[in-house]
Amino acid sequence: MSQSLVDDSAEAALGLARPVETRPDPGPGRRVDVRRLLRFAVRRPGLLLSVVVLVLVVLASFRPTLFTSQDPLKGVPSQNFRGPSGSHWFGTDELGRDVFSRVVHGAQLSLKATLIAVLVAFVVGGLLGVVAGFVGRWVDDVLMRFVDVLLSIPALFLSLALVTALGYGTVKVAVAVGIASVAAFARVARSEVLRVRQAVFVEASRASGARWYSVLGRHVLPNAAGPVVVLATLDFGSSILAVSALSFLGYGAPPPAPEWGTLISDGRNYLANAWWLTALPGLAIAATVLATNRIARALDGEWSRQR
Repeated sequence: MSQSLVDDSAEAALGLARPVETRPDPGPGRRVDVRRLLRFAVRRPGLLLSVVVLVLVVLASFRPTLFTSQDPLKGVPSQNFRGPSGSHWFGTDELGRDVFSRVVHGAQLSLKATLIAVLVAFVVGGLLGVVAGFVGRWVDDVLMRFVDVLLSIPALFLSLALVTALGYGTVKVAVAVGIASVAAFARVARSEVLRVRQAVFVEASRASGARWYSVLGRHVLPNAAGPVVVLATLDFGSSILAVSALSFLGYGAPPPAPEWGTLISDGRNYLANAWWLTALPGLAIAATVLATNRIARALDGEWSRQR
């Protein structure tokens, strides 16, 4: 008898259902879910606006030519320090380069670094939390003391120390920011694994003789992944700020690469006569972070209460 049949027979005998593998009817049930999702979004204009902003930023990072045809590295010296207008939406900088074009093309570098940072934190932190919560005993103690050490260091200071050791560049900044966020993911993943591990359906699977990897893969991980994914969405906004802060300090891609933090850093010397060089790229960062946080808040509490 295969292992899956053993699991199924034990759960059927106890009258238990596995919440992970129950799927709705692909017919009318799915249409109802879509209608509920649309109704949920329409009742929240701020959430709709956040989704639109995030979609535009993602499109700009993959296809910047959809929004502008100007070269972000080529300037016209005779048009330097032009204010926002119909021809230059975000004005021009000290070399006559179009700032809107640089913000749009800079989304690719900044979001690339942010995605790498979130992926590093999600994989490394999630792995530490799953191992600590599932294995327990002295392994849990050792891993959590390491996580406590990471938590005792401010994230920005830890990122600065790591990027100084690794060197300058977009990818190295992303890795440094990701490692600084590992502790939060490890804590959340561990707590969720501990919660799911004590559930009745997990105990039933173990009692039926299921292997540890079957219990982990079929029951623990799918039921513990939700809060970790929500944390990844929240951490996306924090990582944008952290990556932009390190780029602002000069640790990101070297000039003339139009990273968002670099754009703000370059424009701070001209605040007196060209406020748009700093204010408008900063507004793009703020809008992206606020949109990401609003979507994460909807996923975390609002949608679960509506279900």
